[in-house]
Amino acid sequence: MSRVPTELSVDGLALHSAKGRVALVATVAASAMASLDATVVNVALPRIGREFGVAVSALQWVLTGYLLALSSLILLGGALGDRYGRRTIFVIGTVWFAVASLGCAVAPNIEVLIAARILQGIGGALLTPGSLAILQASFRESDRAAAVGAWSGLGGVAGALGPFVGGILVDGPGWRWAFLINLPVAALAVVCARSAVPETRDPNAQRRLDIGGAALAALALAASTWALTEAGPRGWTDATVLGAAAIAFMAIAAFVARMLRAENPLVPPALFRNRTFTVVNLATVLLYGAIGVSFFLVAYELQVATGWSALQAGVALLPTTLLMFSLSAASGALGQRIGPRFQLTVGPLVAGAGLVLLARIGPDASWLTQVLPGSLVFGLGLVSFVAPLTATVMAAADPDHVSVASGVNNAIARAAGLASLAVIPVVSGLSSANGPVQVTHSFRVALVIAACTAVSAGPLAFIGLGPRLHTVRSARRMHCAVDGTPLQPDPARCPVDAAAR
Repeated sequence: MSRVPTELSVDGLALHSAKGRVALVATVAASAMASLDATVVNVALPRIGREFGVAVSALQWVLTGYLLALSSLILLGGALGDRYGRRTIFVIGTVWFAVASLGCAVAPNIEVLIAARILQGIGGALLTPGSLAILQASFRESDRAAAVGAWSGLGGVAGALGPFVGGILVDGPGWRWAFLINLPVAALAVVCARSAVPETRDPNAQRRLDIGGAALAALALAASTWALTEAGPRGWTDATVLGAAAIAFMAIAAFVARMLRAENPLVPPALFRNRTFTVVNLATVLLYGAIGVSFFLVAYELQVATGWSALQAGVALLPTTLLMFSLSAASGALGQRIGPRFQLTVGPLVAGAGLVLLARIGPDASWLTQVLPGSLVFGLGLVSFVAPLTATVMAAADPDHVSVASGVNNAIARAAGLASLAVIPVVSGLSSANGPVQVTHSFRVALVIAACTAVSAGPLAFIGLGPRLHTVRSARRMHCAVDGTPLQPDPARCPVDAAAR
């Protein structure tokens, strides 16, 4: 029987080959585009609010609209990649994101901008799972860890450049250019992907998609987001808020039931039978819930209460991104040697301490004494847990479901950020705060809530993960950041032709 034509040879792409480098550029460019966009939008929000004359509650939807679409459909994006080709869906998502970015740039009012951001989220849901899954599925085992490390490190460059680029664009030609910058980056990603990335898919995947499961996931997130966001201005006892919350609860219950009973569910239940996968995703909820709101809070406080320019606010947390860029590879290597438990326990505690230090920022803030210390400590916390968390999730997943596993973790991270952006500004009073004194008080309450959320992930990882993760070694070769499921067959014991049947 002939091999499945879309599957790679045992060796796969070599990182230092011409095609390997171009394929890496494709994945880095697309993920960096999404990362850069998120950073720039955080910096641009106060300027957008002034131009359109809208309050914080409306600006929240510029962020939550994007995150809602992204988190609602990212599971479907991962499943589409596994079934119809990871490169194909990755390219479609990148083009979609670029077109939606153009819509954001020409938006005449806040309503059109929010709609365009929702379309951006759909594109992000298609490209995000494929970016990492392409590396897992396309590169040979000896280069896979290095490729993922390079992807993380180069993605950190985008994070480091984001505050500079965002501040320069917002203070210079205007916030609309923060979206136009995505167009050339998307073009680069598409050209590189089409020329160097091999098409891969799960050969065992059913061609029929779980559209019902995707619809239930989208309904659950949409209803819960609307309820959480509107609970502030309408009140928690408002009939429409309670109705939306009830719809969200029923949709979540129906999604879980479908996942357990459907023949080919959107999310295979087997993923969550792995204790490591489940625990790390629970930790993701807490950690990315804290991260998702913290950068927005600091940028908003520095511009609205302290009166800093967009560029000054954008670069205020630059030490955090520089630490992630310079130390992420070393953190990933440490996790490979000692296991992820220590870093996933200590990292959240350090990140929480950094957020508490950042809560000292006030109307007369000094960058050297009130921003820099917290930025450094927060950055060290992120360095400690981000790389091991990602590596542990991917290593715990079945190799045929790398796109779905990546989609699940991304969906959880985005949904957590979405919930924190909807809830924390309301609970802290930031959504209705006026004047530097009120804004600062609400900002400090919100950042302490975020710090407590992050810290709670430490005990969860300590209790839920073993002191060192072990798996039963089969005859197959393996090479991944954490000892996990073998990613390739041993060609000596499982010939290529046989493995492809």
